[in-house]
Amino acid sequence: MAIDFKLDILAPVADDFAEMDRLINEGISSKVALVMSVSKHVVEAGGKRMRPIMCLLAAHACGVPDMVQAQKLAAIIEMLHTATLVHDDVVDESGLRRGKPTANATWNNQTAVLVGDFLISRAFDLLVDLNSMVLLKDFSTGTCEIAEGEVLQLQAQHQPDTNEATYLSIIHGKTSRLFELATEGAAILAGKDEYREPLRRFAGHFGNAFQIIDDILDYTSDAETLGKNIGDDLMEGKPTLPLISALQNTQGEQHAIIRRSIATGGVSELQDVIAIVQSSGALEYCQQRAHEETGHAIAALHHLPESPYRQALINLAQMALHRIQ
Repeated sequence: MAIDFKLDILAPVADDFAEMDRLINEGISSKVALVMSVSKHVVEAGGKRMRPIMCLLAAHACGVPDMVQAQKLAAIIEMLHTATLVHDDVVDESGLRRGKPTANATWNNQTAVLVGDFLISRAFDLLVDLNSMVLLKDFSTGTCEIAEGEVLQLQAQHQPDTNEATYLSIIHGKTSRLFELATEGAAILAGKDEYREPLRRFAGHFGNAFQIIDDILDYTSDAETLGKNIGDDLMEGKPTLPLISALQNTQGEQHAIIRRSIATGGVSELQDVIAIVQSSGALEYCQQRAHEETGHAIAALHHLPESPYRQALINLAQMALHRIQ
C-alpha cells in the first residue's frame, strides 16, 4: 500500500500546519527590508516541512493540551532548519537548492550568512516566549551539536579513512539532531517526561535512515541527477556511507580509485566510482542499514499510546524508506 503524504501524514495536523505557516511569516518580519526579503526567499524555497510536521504529530501523540504552543514550536523548528540550509549552501558554495537559486547565489555569501544568523536568533527569541527553561536548554545544547556535526563533516572531507562510526556522528549532528529537537520538544511541551526518550530515539533513528537513504538515492537516480548529486559530494571529497562501504568491499585498483576520489575530490573518475559503488554490494549494505534504522525508529514509537498521530509518524518513517524500494 502506497503511503500518501497529504492523506496519511499531513491530514491529522493540517490546521495546525496552516497556523504554523502563518507564524513563520510573522516571525521573519524585520525592520530591515533586506533581511525580510532574503528570509522570505529561503523560507518559501522550503520542501515538505517534515520536521515541523513531525513536531505537530508528536505533540498530538503526547496529548499536548495547548496546540498554540506546539504550533509556535513547529515554526521555531522550521526557522532553525532553514537557517542551517542557508549556512550549508554557503559552505558548499551551492547555486541551487531544490531547483531554485540559493540565497548566496541570489544575493551573496555575506548576506546569506547574516540572514542565517538572524533566523537562528529569531528562533530563540520566539523560543523564550514558550517560557520553558527545559525546552530552552534542550534547544541550546541541540543547536551546538548541530553546528559541531557540520564542523565534523568539514573535518572528514578528503579523509578516505573515515569509518561508519564517524559517519554516524556526522549525520547525527547534521540531520538527526533537529528531528530529535522537534519530537522531544513536543514531549517537553506536553509535560510528558516519559515520552521524551522514546520520541528522541524515534527521531534519531529516523534521521539516520533518512540521511542514509539520501546517500543511496545519489547512486540510483537517473543519469543527470546521478552525475550532479555524486559529482557535488565527490568534488567536496565527502565520504558518504556508500563510499565507506565500497572501500570495505573492494581491493586493488577499485579500492584505490575510491580512496583517490575521496582524498583529492574532483570528478575525473566519476563514472568509475559510480560503477564500483553499484557493483560492490555497498548499496545493498546501505539499504540494510536504512531498514534497520527505520525498524528501530518505529519500535521506539510503541512506547506511546495508539493514536492516528502515532500512526502518521509510523507512516512518515515508512514513506521515507519507500524512496529506495
